Amino acid sequence: MLLDATERLDRHCYRYPAPLVDGILESTPGERLLAVKNVTVNEEFFQGHFPGTPLMPGVLTIEAMAQAASLLLLDDDTQLSGRRTVLRGVRNARFRRQVVPGDRLVLDVAVRRRRRQLAAVTAVARVEDQVVAEAELLVGLLLDEPRIDSTAHVAPGAEIGEGSVIGPNAVIGPHVKLGRECRIGASAVIDGWTEIGDETQVFPSASIGLIPQDTKFKGERTTLVIGRRNVFREFVTVNRGTKVGGGLTRIGDDNLFMAYVHVAHDCTVGNKTIFGPGATLGGHVAVEDQANIGAFSGVHQFCRVGRQAFIGGYSVVTLDAMPYARSVGNRARIYGLNTIGLKRQGMPPETIADLKRAFRYLLRSKLNTTQAIRQIEQDETLRCREVDYLVEFIRSSRRGVNLRRPPKRLEAMVSDE
Repeated sequence: MLLDATERLDRHCYRYPAPLVDGILESTPGERLLAVKNVTVNEEFFQGHFPGTPLMPGVLTIEAMAQAASLLLLDDDTQLSGRRTVLRGVRNARFRRQVVPGDRLVLDVAVRRRRRQLAAVTAVARVEDQVVAEAELLVGLLLDEPRIDSTAHVAPGAEIGEGSVIGPNAVIGPHVKLGRECRIGASAVIDGWTEIGDETQVFPSASIGLIPQDTKFKGERTTLVIGRRNVFREFVTVNRGTKVGGGLTRIGDDNLFMAYVHVAHDCTVGNKTIFGPGATLGGHVAVEDQANIGAFSGVHQFCRVGRQAFIGGYSVVTLDAMPYARSVGNRARIYGLNTIGLKRQGMPPETIADLKRAFRYLLRSKLNTTQAIRQIEQDETLRCREVDYLVEFIRSSRRGVNLRRPPKRLEAMVSDE
């Protein structure tokens, strides 16, 4: 299907030369694009190239290829939204035949490799299935200025990174620092001394960086620091820290907070965690990397959730939740190793086997916790870093770790596999 490309070219061809792509024949966003340029006798460049023998200059054939490549890259909304393009270089250009008035130039461009700010694109121009030119283009990817909706309120002093988009009726406070390529949804509020890393998405009506829900808070300056590529869905609330708790709430990279999640003051969240809808962290909670907290679960203040732990939906966690394990229920009990989750996260089978043996000492033997740890440390075959971390997690617990097993009738209903 032939699509008009003029409007899309307007955003990156605002200067001479004019658009040299008339339409798009086929497109696979981010991978390949087939475009067309109808070469007519009234083109401006024919006036000087050449009187009596009009030819399309080779440099303009390259320009047409570059514009097609820009359309291809700019249409990849998932990766390159908010960017502009610039031609950084041309490699291995070859011109096979002349392009003259009446030719229909078909431009075939495909991404060969791509980095954050540079893409290598192979380009071939054909007339009636005959190659007239080919080249490899190096296309730079530049960020646009922030786009702020006219109804949004961005306070003086706020720092908005390049390529970021602020939606309708959003409110950004004066001490907020927003990274590059962030997206802030309609009616979201970001306030306080809050720093948000690049490529983070805040969905409509989320509340980020407001004062703690703590009666001891007296208006002192405290902060919220959020890493890169986090997603905060609708109505998520994240509070900044308190003076008593150290003054800082910190969130790492690549986390997903589903709708209505609450992260209270002075919490620490690692990387690549997932919070189901309505999950709640009390104050001073620490959630370690790749943990998964199920829908409408609550974690009591000052508790820890260990690395790659799984907290089942509607659970209440009042003791430290063991790493690598499944904790489910009100009050949460431990249902053994989170085998399926560990496999999905890429843990090697031999490591999973070692963890299973360690958990047998902790949960299946008749040893108390101190004796079980001693047995794990004396077992020469359990020498992987994950087991060492498991032992250290238990030793360093202040609230105590949750090693309570469920009744046998319930445990039998939940298979390790």
